[in-house]
Amino acid sequence: MGKREEIREKRQREQRRNLVVGMLVIAGVVILITAMVIFRSQAQIQSIITPTAIDFPQGEGLAMGDPNAPVVIEEFSDFQCPACQFFHEETLEQVVDEYVRTGEVYYIFRPFPFIGKESQAAALGGYCAAEQGLFWEYSNIVFANQIGENAGSFTSARLEAMADIIGLDADFAKCLSEGRYQDLVDADFQAAQDAGVDSTPSFLINGALLSGALPFETFQGYIEQALLEN
Repeated sequence: MGKREEIREKRQREQRRNLVVGMLVIAGVVILITAMVIFRSQAQIQSIITPTAIDFPQGEGLAMGDPNAPVVIEEFSDFQCPACQFFHEETLEQVVDEYVRTGEVYYIFRPFPFIGKESQAAALGGYCAAEQGLFWEYSNIVFANQIGENAGSFTSARLEAMADIIGLDADFAKCLSEGRYQDLVDADFQAAQDAGVDSTPSFLINGALLSGALPFETFQGYIEQALLEN
């Protein structure tokens, strides 16, 4: 074998060795990334908070109360919105106890998922939960599990885990993945824009626009005024 052939063969061996090493490195990186994704997903699912159960009167779809009540409140909300979470945890239950249960208020939740992709997913999940009659239980656990805007709060895996906790069946995952109620989410989004909503939470109280996570005492004043005017 001539010297030139020896050099060529040596170079080919080095290239083959480098190729094998490169493939092993790539495979190792892929395995590491996959393991990290799985670990993160499992950690997020294990970190789900189960809030105190609520007992809101279920209505049709994303509503509760008597549809013939003298006051109709429409809430425009984003499940990733901290102010919306505050309203649901600090004010809504009092509104329900004082006015919805008494037949004076018909309360409608309308998703306004403007923050991002996870807002859209959570909004879709709301309609999927409503299909099984558990929307308010769903909203309760979803609001309790905010971990930051578009930071993994409402991945499909987490939403499905929350659904399982509150007793939704396997059709929830199918409903979510196929976007079964995307048309209703889009309609709610358009309704918010038509009403002039530019922040969350916002409310229409018998058609009058009100914005902000107001304390119950302030919110109560607007309801009482609407009752007087009706």
